[in-house]
Amino acid sequence: MSIGENIREVVSELPEDVRLVAVSKYHPEEAIMEAYDAGQRIFGENHEQELKRKHTNLPKDIEWHFIGHLQTNKVRFIVPYISVIEAVDSLKLLREINKQATKIGRRIDVLLELHIAEEATKYGLSLDDCRQLLDEGEWRTMEGIHIIGLMMMASNTDDQAQVMAEMTTAANFFDEIKSKYFADDDSFCERSWGMSHDYHIAVECRSTLVRVGTKIFGERSYN
Repeated sequence: MSIGENIREVVSELPEDVRLVAVSKYHPEEAIMEAYDAGQRIFGENHEQELKRKHTNLPKDIEWHFIGHLQTNKVRFIVPYISVIEAVDSLKLLREINKQATKIGRRIDVLLELHIAEEATKYGLSLDDCRQLLDEGEWRTMEGIHIIGLMMMASNTDDQAQVMAEMTTAANFFDEIKSKYFADDDSFCERSWGMSHDYHIAVECRSTLVRVGTKIFGERSYN
């Protein structure tokens, strides 16, 4: 099937309140335009130079999400045009995003990344570290950032019960911190979990953003 047909198939499987982030990293601009022409507007990238080039060359109504691990020294390169930074895994990174966004008069939407999967290679805050970051409250004074939800990656396993358990943990944790810290903030509503191999489970676990790449674009081109 074509990229456009893949997009329409995935979207047809999603409830109305779940949005698709098409993971376009390492894929050419022509492929992104195929998805764009099929109606897709949210794309996920994780390399600042590639993101800058695509932002320059592609339609300006695209909503770019930075979805990978973000180093603090790269923040200044993406804050002029990123819509959402999905993987904030430390207070240090949150401070840097705030600093660079404030410099140019922007307020960047961010998701706090949770480390729930039992894999050492995954980034993210433990639940206790996330609670501590929010308890300490420095984020409340940051005018350059806006925390709008949570993000996590489930274990890369065929054990669907384990994936569901991890995503359910994230969904329950969302409820906990929503009521404690963001009860009066309607924009704190995003739950980003689910990828090509497990987005059906993610939908059951109350995800609002699913990050799908391979199922749409095929295997990545690293050229």
